[in-house]
Amino acid sequence: MTTGAGDQPTLATLEAIVLAVTGGTPRVLCVDGDDLPRLPAGRPSAGDRTLELALRRFAAEQAGLELGYVEQLYTFGDMNRAGRDAPAGARVLSVAYLALVHETAPLAGSAWSDVYDLLPWEDHRGGRPPVLDDRIVPALARWAAKGSRAERLARAERADIAFGLSGAAWDGVRTLERYELLYEAGLVGEAAARPGSGIGLAMAIDHRRMVATALGRLRGKVTYRPVVFELLPETFTLLQLQRVVEALLGRMLHKQNFRRLVEGAGLVEPTGEKLATSGRPAATFRFRREVLRERARPGVAPTA
Repeated sequence: MTTGAGDQPTLATLEAIVLAVTGGTPRVLCVDGDDLPRLPAGRPSAGDRTLELALRRFAAEQAGLELGYVEQLYTFGDMNRAGRDAPAGARVLSVAYLALVHETAPLAGSAWSDVYDLLPWEDHRGGRPPVLDDRIVPALARWAAKGSRAERLARAERADIAFGLSGAAWDGVRTLERYELLYEAGLVGEAAARPGSGIGLAMAIDHRRMVATALGRLRGKVTYRPVVFELLPETFTLLQLQRVVEALLGRMLHKQNFRRLVEGAGLVEPTGEKLATSGRPAATFRFRREVLRERARPGVAPTA
């Protein structure tokens, strides 16, 4: 802990956004909080040589998980954030990390949550989510109608761009912008006037904002990095690969176009074996690691 201007104590914590895709569903690991679920969190100790090693340590302690792929995501440090066991008046800086794993049974006190229960407006695999037209669009219209003319125009433009309204295209990567806009408009539980009245399942402090940040990072990254293979078993079918990519993007992909992209880019190689299915046996593949040397941006999803 340090002190800054006005002797305000500053506390540094680490948060882990641990994501898995199980049965076509993106899932995030949560731990029990005082009233709302939260992300696994902890503080580095004198024995932790790096922040990443500290993160791996408390993920194992709190949820029994051995993390594989880990990357630093973002640092969250807005005023008036509250952390577990934070001293009164402390400013809490949270360094968030994104981790990709295969789902396993967690320890008592932790559980996996569906990412789209937290962010229901983000899942377009079954078409446009009803929550958009039923609740979000009318509420944003009311919010955008307030203030001066300049403020009204700016709010309407932000809503159109973030949510693909009035002719604007939906951009899946803008997950954080959408959550922050809903927060500003008081439409999510973390900011709603009446607790429990917000859209989607709320989380403690700004942890749902962290999940939105992580999802946006992943959606952008799958177009130029093969991180999706961290969420798959060593061997898989092309349909299994497509379903994991679709789960992250929140939209369906054209089957033949996806297969041409993956095979044409040299991302996978056949194992020579087949997996029994309810229909015809499906050929299995493995990630072809040589592509990391051959191509600078080996993406697994179309950019549009």
